[in-house]
Amino acid sequence: MGILEDMPLLARHEGVWDGSYTYFNAAGAEVDRHSSRLFCRFSDDPVYPYHQTNYYTWPDGRVDVRDFPATYRDKRIWWDNDLIIGSAWEVPQDHEGRTMMLYWQRTGDPSLYLYEMIQISDDGQNRCRTWHWIRNGQLETRTAIQETFVTRDWRSLDPALR
Repeated sequence: MGILEDMPLLARHEGVWDGSYTYFNAAGAEVDRHSSRLFCRFSDDPVYPYHQTNYYTWPDGRVDVRDFPATYRDKRIWWDNDLIIGSAWEVPQDHEGRTMMLYWQRTGDPSLYLYEMIQISDDGQNRCRTWHWIRNGQLETRTAIQETFVTRDWRSLDPALR
């Protein structure tokens, strides 16, 4: 069995997603907001069968691009790069098949780690995600993400292929 068969919920996320990220400090005050376009893709690459690229854009024109190639084993995708170390898995207790979880920590900063919950709609057209950033056991930041599905044909929009 491969990644697509072992992680059918993750397979539903393949494609392009447009969204917005809103960050809140531990007291609940908004500290950042920006838009996003995410490319979630699978390939025949034996080392990195899942690859996600995130494009972030702020109202002032700033842009950030982050690349997340992932390995696969034990029904999880795994990251270990210059930014993060961690994994994502489907939640088998969710009998509706909507929930994924992620855990990662910042590379070189074990005092900061993050848990993420992803919920995809039954029709696959929307998803929401929440991040809890924890430093030394204390909540530091919450991130709320809302996304809309654009297309499964990520190749047609991927800037790296142009």
